[in-house]
Amino acid sequence: MEYEIVSLPKEEWQGTPIMMRNTSEEYYDLEIEESDDEFSAKMVKKKFDTPVTHTPEEYDFPDKLYQEFWEGAEAFGIVAEENGEKKLLACIEFCPEEWSNRLLITELWVADELHRKGIGTKLMNLAKEKAKAQGRRAIMLETQSCNVRAITFYRKQGFKLMGFDRCCYTNRDIERHEVRFNLVFFMDD
Repeated sequence: MEYEIVSLPKEEWQGTPIMMRNTSEEYYDLEIEESDDEFSAKMVKKKFDTPVTHTPEEYDFPDKLYQEFWEGAEAFGIVAEENGEKKLLACIEFCPEEWSNRLLITELWVADELHRKGIGTKLMNLAKEKAKAQGRRAIMLETQSCNVRAITFYRKQGFKLMGFDRCCYTNRDIERHEVRFNLVFFMDD
């Protein structure tokens, strides 16, 4: 079955929740060493004792399309009609970061039933096309050290580690194995 990617206009889709869920058996453990003269960080893939699942219900700030702080955002996705209502099956949202001439992917989501059908790649290719058309020098995104499946996908798409934030979500992100990883795709690579 062929799925059509369509524009998701802000006036129609703003505030639509994105039901991101992920289960992982692995995580990247962030090991940091610091001395007076040196900092070093190492990310080592390890197995959880039992799989860890993250759901939108556990956070008080579920992801939504067109949040107010993303200026100039655009969203695209796959929509199905179900009982006369539109149902979001996949989406990508991105917005320009003008001061650095980069494109920031703020959301990328594909419903579980559509995984492994090439939709994530098609959405990512759309972002790359937009970034190229806008003359952007890079594309950035954020994921978590416990979302190994997403990290693997992004690396296959040509993204590289840009950095990490060891206390983005809580002051115990390293111990929780949920460290924010920032990834980047250089347009001239």
